[in-house]
Amino acid sequence: MAQPNIQDSLVRDFAALVGAEFVMTGEADRYAYSYDAAALPPVMPGCVVRPGSTEELGRVVSLCNHHGVPLIVRGAGTNLSGGTIPQHGGVVVLTNRLTRIVEINEEDLYAVVEPGVITARLAAEVAKRGLFYPPDPGSQTVSTIGGNVAENAGGLRGLKYGVTKDYVMGVEFFDVEGQLIKGGSKTVKCVTGLNLPGLMVGSEGALGVFSRITLRLIPPPQSARSMMAVFASIRAASETVAAIIAAKILPATLELMDNFTIRTVESFRRAGLPTEAAALLLIEVDGHPAQVADDAVKVEQICRENGSETVTVARNAEERNAIWQARRDALPALAKLKPTCVLEDATVPRSRIPAMIQALQEISREYRLPIGTFGHAGDGNLHPTILTDRRDKEEMERVERAVAAIFERAVALDGTLSGEHGIGIAKARFLEQEVGAATIGYNQRLKAAVDPKNILNPGKMV
Repeated sequence: MAQPNIQDSLVRDFAALVGAEFVMTGEADRYAYSYDAAALPPVMPGCVVRPGSTEELGRVVSLCNHHGVPLIVRGAGTNLSGGTIPQHGGVVVLTNRLTRIVEINEEDLYAVVEPGVITARLAAEVAKRGLFYPPDPGSQTVSTIGGNVAENAGGLRGLKYGVTKDYVMGVEFFDVEGQLIKGGSKTVKCVTGLNLPGLMVGSEGALGVFSRITLRLIPPPQSARSMMAVFASIRAASETVAAIIAAKILPATLELMDNFTIRTVESFRRAGLPTEAAALLLIEVDGHPAQVADDAVKVEQICRENGSETVTVARNAEERNAIWQARRDALPALAKLKPTCVLEDATVPRSRIPAMIQALQEISREYRLPIGTFGHAGDGNLHPTILTDRRDKEEMERVERAVAAIFERAVALDGTLSGEHGIGIAKARFLEQEVGAATIGYNQRLKAAVDPKNILNPGKMV
């Protein structure tokens, strides 16, 4: 039976359209889609629907709009902002049957995919053809392309290769009436009409429902070299990040881990990390072999000039993988320490990384909270991670104040609330602080124009 704001007649319509086995109304099924990867309270949807084709997807959208029922599209639910929590109930629409890689074009360097394609699967498929899809969110083994585009996901390679928005050439999506809308193209250049791909990337499911996405592919780098630099102070490490960029060197990845994170990762995997180090920089340069060799020497020199005690260069693929496995272990290792893990992604200009690191240390002391800091230092995109227990109300109040302080300090440093996780529920109340009331009003008028009944992921960032 439908719960609680879904009419039984609508459930029957869904069942007739996609098949009864792909419409879930049981309590256990609905609970499974009441939360996502964010540390936020769950909210039960009225039902869950799994369309098996894009045509069915468009019909589901149209039915929801006709009945005025909230519609929340969900890929793998890996977002960290509460973007797929059905805050107002309604229908959660899953894309995990829409998994076709429609085309990989090796001559014109693009791929056309359905929204439910797993990111790592696409990357592997294009790699078999000697091509490269760079965006690599930490959840890439389970996250979907549709979710990546909706959240404008980033990843470790963002410094040199950019984020998801830099690879979206075209989109096809359903408006609230279930009409198919097209924007962009398969050409390198396209200025036909409004920039709908630009509008839809990062729209968090509030403006339309993706049915197909065209993505840019590039040739892979010919060579790469990874290294790990050890520092006795996190300030020295953060100043080294700024120095590398100031030297006009653009590594493929430039990641930072503080001592708390280093010790936690080492306890998690016994990877041989230097637990006495105040901070590590994990760096990879790639490109033409001669350029890689030249950049690697310069990076090592800059690290030493800025106080690095040791710089270890990976000698083979096994050592390179060990370096990056240590970085990939950061979040799962921290998440094991306490029941609740609040991971933020406030981002600052790269030259402000030292100031932001100092701010995080001050916030940790002021609110008496352990904060592990790691992340994409080369992008200015740090991941301060607060370890807590949501059952401890007094501590959670301090967590909320600490999170607000992190955002306040980031914005004061000319930064932004989110580098790659989106706004969702988690950061909506801070949005005005960064963009102002007029900007929020403009977004709301735009939303009202394309979604007058406010059924598309209501209650989120706009």
